Amino acid sequence: MAFEKLFGGDDTYATVSEISGIEGEPSAEDIDFANGIIDGIEQNREEIDRIIASAAKGWSLDRMPKVDISVLRVAVFELLFDKKAPQKVIINEAVRIATKYGGADSPRYINGVLGNIAGSEEN
Repeated sequence: MAFEKLFGGDDTYATVSEISGIEGEPSAEDIDFANGIIDGIEQNREEIDRIIASAAKGWSLDRMPKVDISVLRVAVFELLFDKKAPQKVIINEAVRIATKYGGADSPRYINGVLGNIAGSEEN
């Protein structure tokens, strides 16, 4: 859903799941969780993007692949605003998603950016 929002879409969780080939009916809890993340990203997008740009040394958001931006936005929201999961879990999940959907360099790049953000958050 975060990726789809970059292009101005407003599909529902069910529509995105269907397009993505996700099988099975989402639970109300799954839908609430996803919508909470998307709403949180939208409410804090300027700050999230500023944090990403600051941690992404040498890269502006305009130069980043859309998949990477989407993964980073979700992870930064979870790291700094949601804080329901441990940092290592959030970063590992972001890297796993980047491995599946991003480019060849995406996992390493996302790991580095999120590591910078998590490290600065601990200080």
